[in-house]
Amino acid sequence: MKIQIVAVGKMRDKHMAALCDDYVQRARRHVPVEIVELEDDAALARRLPARAELIALEPGGDSWTTEQLAKHLEDRMVHGAQTIAFLIGGALGLPPEVVKKASRRLSLSNLTLPHRLARVLLCEQLYRAMTIIRGEPYHH
Repeated sequence: MKIQIVAVGKMRDKHMAALCDDYVQRARRHVPVEIVELEDDAALARRLPARAELIALEPGGDSWTTEQLAKHLEDRMVHGAQTIAFLIGGALGLPPEVVKKASRRLSLSNLTLPHRLARVLLCEQLYRAMTIIRGEPYHH
């Protein structure tokens, strides 16, 4: 299984980019992770990965614990899913037509988060979920 983070916008803040890169590198020890940065909503709508489970990061989406995220990823690994793609919109969120194509809506917090911070949180949570799946001590 492969994980994709498909996001509108580039990480311009070098500190946030470094955090994301660090967590992605750690997660890659367990599962392939790819970050796809796109210019705008139109590019996002055109570049949705084919045959992937699409998870839209959205306010009002399901609130999972880290353990629930880990269980979801592990279930997909066991059942042979090819790709899970997490979709992050720009400053105005995801376009409604993209959200409609997603099989799940996930909220990282009840707070409103800047999209770049949401990406950092997602990268960290993906790594943490992998440590849970592998029984490693990072999570505790």
